[in-house]
Amino acid sequence: MSASRNIPNSIPFLDLVTPHVELEQELTEVFRKALRTAGFIGGPMVEEFEKAFAAFCDVRNAVAVSSGTDALRFALMASGVKPGDVVVTVPHTFIATTEAISQAGALPEFVDIDEDTYNMDPAKLGEYLEKECTVNAAGTLMSHRSGRPVTAVVPVHLYGQMADMDPILELAERYRLVVIEDACQAHGAEYFSRKCNRWMKAGSMGRAAAFSFYPGKNLGACGEAGAATTNDAGIAKTMKMLRDHGQATKYYHDVEGYNGRLDAIQAGLLHVKLAYLAKWNAQRRERAAEYKRLLESVDGVLVPPCEPSWSRAVYHLYVVRIADREGLMNHLKKEEIGTGIHYPIPLHLQKAYTSLNYRRGDFPIAEKAAAQIVSLPMFPNLTAGQQARVLEEILNFTSMSARKHVENEAAPLTASNRMA
Repeated sequence: MSASRNIPNSIPFLDLVTPHVELEQELTEVFRKALRTAGFIGGPMVEEFEKAFAAFCDVRNAVAVSSGTDALRFALMASGVKPGDVVVTVPHTFIATTEAISQAGALPEFVDIDEDTYNMDPAKLGEYLEKECTVNAAGTLMSHRSGRPVTAVVPVHLYGQMADMDPILELAERYRLVVIEDACQAHGAEYFSRKCNRWMKAGSMGRAAAFSFYPGKNLGACGEAGAATTNDAGIAKTMKMLRDHGQATKYYHDVEGYNGRLDAIQAGLLHVKLAYLAKWNAQRRERAAEYKRLLESVDGVLVPPCEPSWSRAVYHLYVVRIADREGLMNHLKKEEIGTGIHYPIPLHLQKAYTSLNYRRGDFPIAEKAAAQIVSLPMFPNLTAGQQARVLEEILNFTSMSARKHVENEAAPLTASNRMA
């Protein structure tokens, strides 16, 4: 391979420009409407988006807030999680999941993930509840680790695929736990509930759920934004107060709240884009199917995502595993192909959570995944030609790696490589 050859057009990891250019006229009209009405915070644009997003998620209520982190925090608080409680989640997720738990006054404790889906392993959750907790005389489930009451579970629908919710909900019901879905990466993802015998949308299965509209999400704002969904009108009412300084009506504060409101302009932009979300998700699924077909040629070297029969993923990210992750990323970078890592260090090993006293080896599946995962380019307007080039460079890398391995195996033993 010649270093001086012309490199084809680069392939970005994510393309946020094209969809906004395509929708520029509709999006600009939102801004004009806000200017002409001076409706900048709350009001009709926020309410209209909330109704539309609730309908999209097959729930009765959506509460628009300033970020996905606020959505999860308010959902936990409104669902009854109190300071001093334990909330169980996974270590393989973005830190916002545990920040929301901590900011609600609770303590995060972890269970390991499923190696195929990277989501919460219901079997590990069952082991935690059975072996690492005890029901006290008052009927409260207590954590052996912290001595605190365990009151909630937050399964994370990572990378656009829902966790296996039926067994999680069954365990939660048995142990009287609240389930709050972290659906921040799963707008439109679906799960076939064997219990209900139907497909169910992300955000419709727990007591409440949180969504992020960070710009890179399947449904992204032009800035920070989030929403919580629920079928419980009381929880929705409490979340609306929490986002607005605890106000039930203006200047009447039932509780001490927060400034977590969503700007009307962002709500309007999201409402415009929501009309295209089903199409964009379908395009992501088509691109994922093409990746799966292409990657069959590197089977055994690279592990593609697993989509179980009960899942309809929306591929917020397309995450594969490979032993030499850094080598592959460096090669693709040289060829101007974007990649990412989501996420390189599990939360239980992050410096921010040293005080939780977890150790390396506590969650081996999450740790293994964190060392091997790499996210390939994924966005709705990714082309089959671009994907073919990604595969070509993956094949180039794996063949070069194989040659180096053979050369190293055949190299004569010298003093230097004896030391190695």
